[in-house]
Amino acid sequence: MGKVYLIGAGPGDEELMTIKAARVLEKCTAVLYDRLAGGNILKYVNEKCEIFYVGKEPGSHYKTQDEINELLVKLAKDGHIVGRIKGGDPYVFGRGGEEALRLAKEGIPFETIPGVTSAISVLNYAGIPVTHRGMAQSFHVFTGMSAEKLNANWESIAKSEGTLIFLMGLENLEKIVEKLISNGKNENTPAAVVMRGTTSKQKSIVGTVKNIYSKALEAKLKSPCIIVVGEVVSLSEKLNWYDSMPCFGWNVCVTRTKKQAKPLTEKLLSLGAEVTEINSIEIKETAYNLDKILCKLSEYTHIIFSSMNSVNIFFEYLKSKEIDVRSISGVFAVVGTATASSLKDRGIIPEIMGREFVSEDLFNKLKLKVNEGDRILIPCSKESRTYLKEELEKLKCRVDKVDIYEPILGRIKNEKAFEEVDVVLFTSPSTVKNMIKLVGIEAIKEKISIAIGPITEKELKDNDIEGYICEEHSTEGIIKKIIQLKGDLKA
Repeated sequence: MGKVYLIGAGPGDEELMTIKAARVLEKCTAVLYDRLAGGNILKYVNEKCEIFYVGKEPGSHYKTQDEINELLVKLAKDGHIVGRIKGGDPYVFGRGGEEALRLAKEGIPFETIPGVTSAISVLNYAGIPVTHRGMAQSFHVFTGMSAEKLNANWESIAKSEGTLIFLMGLENLEKIVEKLISNGKNENTPAAVVMRGTTSKQKSIVGTVKNIYSKALEAKLKSPCIIVVGEVVSLSEKLNWYDSMPCFGWNVCVTRTKKQAKPLTEKLLSLGAEVTEINSIEIKETAYNLDKILCKLSEYTHIIFSSMNSVNIFFEYLKSKEIDVRSISGVFAVVGTATASSLKDRGIIPEIMGREFVSEDLFNKLKLKVNEGDRILIPCSKESRTYLKEELEKLKCRVDKVDIYEPILGRIKNEKAFEEVDVVLFTSPSTVKNMIKLVGIEAIKEKISIAIGPITEKELKDNDIEGYICEEHSTEGIIKKIIQLKGDLKA
């Protein structure tokens, strides 16, 4: 017998998921998710986890609730550790109670992991506090999906002085405002509708109970939406912090390996972007190729790294062979600030650094430092360019280029995630080639493409994909380019 975790994933922003939810997802062997779970939640599951999309599209469910219940039971009885990912909180209009009761009936162990409910968090991101001294001392949350059949005292609701929040009620917005007005709610009471809150597609409209329905029609809002009625809505203009962030409104696809993606992802999130990670590259380690040069490691005058992966794999290899790094007397050289940072994490400051994300810049610095007869080691990717080796050999250096890893095709855990993407970041020719294999060239052409440098840009052009190139060929250059393009297109 396995176990089921009913996991609240929050309202959409991946950073609003709890630490416990992330920890549990890492050990799940099967996961069920639907459209209300944020697109990046699946990046927390392990590589061997089985993933099931169970739909929950309005009017077009991939799976009925009974079918979802049956699948949970079957997977648990098959011995799986099952994660049932639910948007918001499992027990706030999420049918988590129904799933838990079915599991209890079958004697299947389960846990519920609370999530940040959209009823509060989405309004927060729209600058609307659900309570505020002097305006609202209470708030009330209702399901809006069945407003006509809602078993509620509309007269009492309409006369409440607290904040009224209706989840999943866009299709019934007209009926909701009719019932509020007909039961005594002042038609001039502030009201708002927030679409897809906490994500790059967030859109808010503000009005009154009287005109909010017509404004929603004009804005062409689509579910999921949250409706809020109350004086606190009047604070939205002053308290709306999310919309003013530099990258708000863009879903940016980071295509690097999982390890390399983290620093860039965190920076983009801090600037208000939503980030879709598609790890188009996975790393197949081949550090055993270093065995053949191990006996002459101390003879190298220079060791050159062109990527974070090469740094990390090289030093893990030394560790596995119990080689003291102090036995290496050569000068360390790197391409790019990210590679330099990885080397510094190992307690080594590179003496030579090409600041741009291209080998040519590093060579221009190396040729002033190396001498004829110098022995140089380049531990690198199997697919890396031979430029440095060839140019250094022209200077009569003895160069060993050793392939210590091979980039292989990654996989997409959430096939629907790319549909939401606005911008795709390409950091190497491999990311271009692999993304074409994973999502298709036509899908990429529909997005804004950004290449980190000229070599990557050439790969885009070779595939007839239009794109922008960063003036500064680094992670910082990518961020600057995104902010620049966002400003240009907004203007």
